[in-house]
Amino acid sequence: MIQLTCKTEGSPPDAPTLTLTWEQRQRSRLRVTLDDGREASLRLPRGTSLRDGDGLHARDGLTVRVVAAMETLSRVDCADALRLARAAYHLGNRHVPVQLELECLRYQHDHVLDALVRGLGLAPRIEQRPFEPEPGAYQGSGDGAHGHAHHRHDGA
Repeated sequence: MIQLTCKTEGSPPDAPTLTLTWEQRQRSRLRVTLDDGREASLRLPRGTSLRDGDGLHARDGLTVRVVAAMETLSRVDCADALRLARAAYHLGNRHVPVQLELECLRYQHDHVLDALVRGLGLAPRIEQRPFEPEPGAYQGSGDGAHGHAHHRHDGA
């Protein structure tokens, strides 16, 4: 079995591919099947997050390209920046990962979240596409550390 143990930015264009959902791209230990049918396992450092196009190196020298899978998303279009920011705030307040673009946001489809967004006067619609949400603010380099920073509120 191929053991993928190291993340790199980018990969050769002819590299074998591994299609993963956003949730799978957050896991550091996972048994997977490459798109060509070969069995593999992810053995990445804890907290590693994968993005579309990242490379994964195997112990035998093989490089694999990560492909973000198509997923069911809710898309909210709005030219009013304040209204869109308000929707992003309420989704973020519920720890919902959000993909932000100019005049648009996306999140993994959920009818309860769609109702919340409708309650803010917006009209979510369902679409199929890869999901690439914003990395967490405490992830620094964007390589996917999931640790939570602890802040002191006593002024120290």
